Amino acid sequence: MDRRATAVAHPNIALIKYWGKRDEQLMIPYADSLSMTLDIFPTTTTVRIDSGAPADEVVLDGSPAGGERRQRVVTFLDLLRQLAGRTERAHVDTRNSVPTGAGLASSASGFAALALAGAAAYGLDLDATALSRLARRGSVSASRSVFGGFAICHAGPGAGAAADLGSYAEPVPVAPFDVALVVAIVDAGPKAVSSREGMRRTVRTSPLYPSWVASGRADLAEMRTALLRGDLDAVGEIAERNALGMHATMLAARPAVRYLAPVTVAVLDSVLRLRADGVGAYATMDAGPNVKVLCRRADADRVADTLRDVAPGCAVVVAGPGPAAAPDPGSRP
Repeated sequence: MDRRATAVAHPNIALIKYWGKRDEQLMIPYADSLSMTLDIFPTTTTVRIDSGAPADEVVLDGSPAGGERRQRVVTFLDLLRQLAGRTERAHVDTRNSVPTGAGLASSASGFAALALAGAAAYGLDLDATALSRLARRGSVSASRSVFGGFAICHAGPGAGAAADLGSYAEPVPVAPFDVALVVAIVDAGPKAVSSREGMRRTVRTSPLYPSWVASGRADLAEMRTALLRGDLDAVGEIAERNALGMHATMLAARPAVRYLAPVTVAVLDSVLRLRADGVGAYATMDAGPNVKVLCRRADADRVADTLRDVAPGCAVVVAGPGPAAAPDPGSRP
């Protein structure tokens, strides 16, 4: 009987970014990264093996996927088949509760869910480390969404098979602290410049890129120490400077890669005003105009109201640390 499996994964927001790959085929990043998995915007993916199908079928949010989106999934399925020693084609149905391609980590939750569901459907028995390594082949950030809470993705040493083996994610120890992430969705539409193209251009042409990667190593060490202390203000300060530095490298690319919109800048200014008023609020951004603000859970409502005031019409949601990727308990083999 053809097998099927369903998995649910949540997006994560990188507090220490990687931005750039030294091997695009194996999806090996230049730098380590560290993130918080969220408790909002899950992706649910079902993989059904279809031994009679002549080709893979990919459905995204109820519609057949085409172009690069479909090809990324098919390439991932080819990897699963190679690992499992199988040849059957598959039907993949993915449902995102987050806008796709808008810089809100839909690829992280998407490929983490696909890795877990696909491995189960094709009969692969993988531990969490191997699953994160597999998810990385679809999206580097997906390796971190395999885990709940805070996770680090190691860039790993070397090249080729050694790099593939050494690049994986694992949980990061954290002291108990009550943290929230307030997300201002400035623009939910697809980006004019994809993350992949933005990374390539930045790595290839930005004179600031090598310095930012070097400074990121120090940021990562300080971040891990701050998380062990449960020091939210230090966590926020490090995350904000790391994100602003990443966007500075993109602005220095030739031609520039600019994701920041006028409303983005207004939101960033409001975060500075909150801090001046004594609220521990710190901004981070991925590849897109949307802003995420770290704060204490007790301050989340005030931060959210402030963002709504400066960005009228923009959706604002509050998230906390979320769970690891998991099989859907309602699915059947």
